[in-house]
Amino acid sequence: MDGFLLIDKPAGLTSHDVVDAVRRIAKTKRVGHAGTLDPFATGLLILGINRATKKLADIVGLDKEYIATAKLGATSTTDDPEGVISNVECRMSKPPSIDDVTKIIDGFRGSYVQTAPAYSAKKVGGKKLYELARKGTMEGVELPKKEVKIHELEIISYEWPELKFRAVCSSGTYIRALARDIGEALGTGAYLTALRRTRIRDYTVDDSLSLDALDAERMARALIPL
Repeated sequence: MDGFLLIDKPAGLTSHDVVDAVRRIAKTKRVGHAGTLDPFATGLLILGINRATKKLADIVGLDKEYIATAKLGATSTTDDPEGVISNVECRMSKPPSIDDVTKIIDGFRGSYVQTAPAYSAKKVGGKKLYELARKGTMEGVELPKKEVKIHELEIISYEWPELKFRAVCSSGTYIRALARDIGEALGTGAYLTALRRTRIRDYTVDDSLSLDALDAERMARALIPL
């Protein structure tokens, strides 16, 4: 088997868990993935099998589309539901209106400098940030910043405290950091409660396979050749 495989990653598994499952089915160790999804996230994960692993670097840098749900009025140490949640709603005079949210959302389209989450795989001094954060040794550590591009950003629905939005962005963009930054701009705080990757350039989650239904025969039929 050689080629790319599109998987709809379920919540609760790491991207590496999916790689391990595909390795067992394909009976090869030469399996990798392009673009990590956090355990709580779902959606499109592109895997390369055998010779296709050498082509994964070309996919990692492609633009991506996400559907995300953020909870306003609270923050998380990890910017997602897996962290320690702090409620800041009590310090607000009133929830923002849809006009307030729309104005803030509009301001994030285009390029902006994004600070990496404290719990991320970014390295500082050779150490991954999440390793430093878990050890409580973040004092004095400057979080890395990177210019990212938000090509499209639109509100799907808003009913306090839940904001659901769609984003198309450049590679390396943290959607949980985007949600955090939107919350900071609103003065409400925010963290992601759900995230689904729906597209990587021309590859869509609609064409992906469920991991639960995957077997060698389905995998062979679904492989995208090099």
